[in-house]
Amino acid sequence: MDAGSYSASSNKKQSRCPLQEQLLQRRNSRENLDRFIPNRSAMDFDYAHYMLTEAAKKGKENPAVSSPSREAYRKQLAETFNMNRSRILAFKNKPPTPVEAIPNEFAFVQQPKSAKPRRHIPQTSERTLDAPDLVDDYYLNLLDWGSSNVLSIALGSTVYLWDASDGATSELATVDEDNGPVTSVKWAPDGRHIAVGLNNSDVQLWDTTANRLLRTLRGGHRSRVGALDWNNHILTTGGMDGQIINNDVRVRSPVVDTYQGHHQEVCGLKWSASGQQLASGGNDNLLHIWDRSMASSNSTTQWLHRLEDHTAAVKALAWCPFQGNLLASGGGGGDRSIKFWNTHTGACVNSIDTGSQVCALLWNKNERELLSSHGFTKNQLTLWKYPSMVKVAELTGHTSRVLFMAQSPDGCTVASAAGDETLRFWNVFGTPEVAKPAPKANPEPFAHLNRIR
Repeated sequence: MDAGSYSASSNKKQSRCPLQEQLLQRRNSRENLDRFIPNRSAMDFDYAHYMLTEAAKKGKENPAVSSPSREAYRKQLAETFNMNRSRILAFKNKPPTPVEAIPNEFAFVQQPKSAKPRRHIPQTSERTLDAPDLVDDYYLNLLDWGSSNVLSIALGSTVYLWDASDGATSELATVDEDNGPVTSVKWAPDGRHIAVGLNNSDVQLWDTTANRLLRTLRGGHRSRVGALDWNNHILTTGGMDGQIINNDVRVRSPVVDTYQGHHQEVCGLKWSASGQQLASGGNDNLLHIWDRSMASSNSTTQWLHRLEDHTAAVKALAWCPFQGNLLASGGGGGDRSIKFWNTHTGACVNSIDTGSQVCALLWNKNERELLSSHGFTKNQLTLWKYPSMVKVAELTGHTSRVLFMAQSPDGCTVASAAGDETLRFWNVFGTPEVAKPAPKANPEPFAHLNRIR
């Protein structure tokens, strides 16, 4: 059979699936158009038959045979029977209105989602304060913002407090030259007490409300304490001696755990939000993950993961607020990278080269963003979109490396301190969305009546 021939038998052999919609083949553009099926009871078929037969015969077959009397009679007959119509088929009734399958009061109309407006990020700091005698040392941690909205900063041997609510500044403490300078500060979760690490290896605990020294922790470290972090009532300290010590500040003998894994100074300490894992970074280019459940007061605790991917000191550490096992770490001048870790498995899930020394890291609490501060050459703050790590903004203004960053309690404002002895405030994370009030639950029927048990 030729390729162009067609037979009925071949058409019958085509398979047809049951309960499948059949597609009609359109032979030309005039076939298979939409059809309107009329209401036959509303049609005048007598008039239609006349127009299709008699009127056609008159016009085509016998157009010349017509007398004046016959023409007058035809007009009179047409007026009598209302035959002066141009349309053959006339529909007297309007088509019925469609019946809605779902009543309007129950129908759900999906409103189009409005596009979220792009957040404006100011490129300049909203406030700049002088920070004279700020120690330009990468391995220290001299800035922190407490839950009571008071910022603490160590300038030389003095700790100052700046109240963000009214801008008031006060001096908390000044240490002797033999004990100073101050090498670290860290607010307790209550926003009232603060820990102060010193160059002589001591750690002081202060009550900022009463402006009073509560106690001094001695003997744990052999050299300066440059890293501090709290886990409820446990104060964790990291020193130049490479040791990490957990101190229970409620008891007379505070040392409860000791972590040994770093060979050089510990410059970064961060507890996870759950309080189960501790991340520590050191000048030995090592990053350790410690698990609290493995802690032992009788012997040195073994790390959960030892991560050796960085090629410079690891100071910048930040736990992700929306994924509990995700940790971001930043390397020093010889590394210049930000790495992301799955702390359950110890795997590095991503790494990017920032091009400059990473001094500090902060997560946005309201969006999936990460803020990093850097040194030479731009001395900038860079906002990254996570997980794509696309640059959202670069904030410049500091003229020296941005050593320290702290975040306000509401998560909107970031304070940065640099070697240029200035403290700048940036509205980089925007205003958090106001949470909608939860809908009130329907009252239980007959709740006002006493129940019979």
